[in-house]
Amino acid sequence: MSELDLVRGTLDVLILKSLSGGSLHGYGVARWIKDASGDALLVEEGALYPALHRLAARGWVEADWGLSENNRRAKFYSLTPLGRTQLASEASSWDSYVAAVGRVLRTDPAS
Repeated sequence: MSELDLVRGTLDVLILKSLSGGSLHGYGVARWIKDASGDALLVEEGALYPALHRLAARGWVEADWGLSENNRRAKFYSLTPLGRTQLASEASSWDSYVAAVGRVLRTDPAS
């Protein structure tokens, strides 16, 4: 499968989901999304870091400095309680959206 463009607004929920298992640095977030999507979704740094900053400004994630796997200083992001609530809400909305699009795609326009 070729790389897929992220539907507008989905990057935030993918980042929130990536952090639901614990803190990650930016590269770890991008790698988790890539791996979880079977290499179909690639998040560029130019989109990732502004999204992380936006989520932090909304109070959905928080950041702390730490050491990466290769002993480099890195900012690690984690979900806040508000972020967990937002993730649940976004996941529910996404499930409803996917179900509605699926219904449309299964409907015969001639009927």
